[in-house]
Amino acid sequence: MSAHVISDDAEALTVAASLAEEFRTGASARDTERRLPRAELDRLSGSGLLAVTVPADHGGADVSAGTLAEIFRLLGSADGSLAQIPQSHFAYVNVIRRQGTPEQRKFFFAELLAGRRFGNAQSEAGGKHVQDIRTRLEPRPDGSYVLTGVKHYSTGALFADWIPVLARAEDDRLHVAYVPSDAPGLTVIDDWDGLGQRTTASGTVRLDGVPVPGDRALPHHLTFEGPQLHGAIAQLLHSAIDAGIAAGALAEAAEFVRTKSRPWFESGVETAAEDPLLIQRFGELALEVRASEALLREAARSVDAARADLTDDTAAEASLAVAAAKVQAARAAVEVSSALFEVSGTRSALHSLNLHRHWRDARTHTLHDPTRWKIQHLGRFVLNGTRPPRHGLL
Repeated sequence: MSAHVISDDAEALTVAASLAEEFRTGASARDTERRLPRAELDRLSGSGLLAVTVPADHGGADVSAGTLAEIFRLLGSADGSLAQIPQSHFAYVNVIRRQGTPEQRKFFFAELLAGRRFGNAQSEAGGKHVQDIRTRLEPRPDGSYVLTGVKHYSTGALFADWIPVLARAEDDRLHVAYVPSDAPGLTVIDDWDGLGQRTTASGTVRLDGVPVPGDRALPHHLTFEGPQLHGAIAQLLHSAIDAGIAAGALAEAAEFVRTKSRPWFESGVETAAEDPLLIQRFGELALEVRASEALLREAARSVDAARADLTDDTAAEASLAVAAAKVQAARAAVEVSSALFEVSGTRSALHSLNLHRHWRDARTHTLHDPTRWKIQHLGRFVLNGTRPPRHGLL
């Protein structure tokens, strides 16, 4: 596999905008038919966008958090499923940046520049809570490991070249094992049946004695010792997807009202787009979208500032700024995608139009982690100066 190598932030944004427009066409059909976006992901890989966070000294563009967030916002505005697939990819690129040895960085950064994709085998079902990880990484006498466990919600694993697996080692500490998708004992099952984000293939990964060379496992638990941005960056991308879904739903609602909706007979106007009550509602929805985009940009600036000067205080500020962005973006995505029907009228509810995909994607994606806890951490900091925890979800 070969891929274009993006040179800087400006090129990354240009490529992302172009691909978003390309992916917008056919997004509804892919959702309706649950047609997995293999060709689109190949385009994404070949474009070089999946390698934009590779450090400059390894040949990458090393783009800012602001640029990365905008890439995801653009993709999310076109297709909420497609945008979700590479989110974990970038999270696990960051693990390599922070915890990889020089040899591991050299190997995996070259893989990324060649267009290789990371998947995700992180979450598990049936445990006490989301961080109750039971998958085991057992050492062998020769220094290698064996992986055993079952993962769920494994977004992107079906399309991946490498599947990062979150597991506990002998000391019960978290590690990430980077497993090639064709490894013996590894099975990826396409059993995702969510009401939204239908083409993410967020199914099951089974690990039955999967061999892992010693140099393919990284000590992820060290990520959370000291100030870190792992959670802030991961959540920033989730926020960007939600902001994108909101913007995409608003644009589609406006187009529908301009071209298909009829004015309410009491309005006295010729077209629905002239109805003052609809104009008012669109203004309210535009405020929600603009607020989500503004908070997203502010959060990205905080992450970039913390990257330049990483301390307990700057890391905390980045996490809190991202938390605020995530709360607003989630609210906007759900509200705007629901209001789409309110402003568009009865015809918009036709199943054949599939306008409900925006709401289904928003409702599904915003369940990823509860915004109520983000509000809690914002309140604790304001009242008591309590910094947010370093658990990777802030």
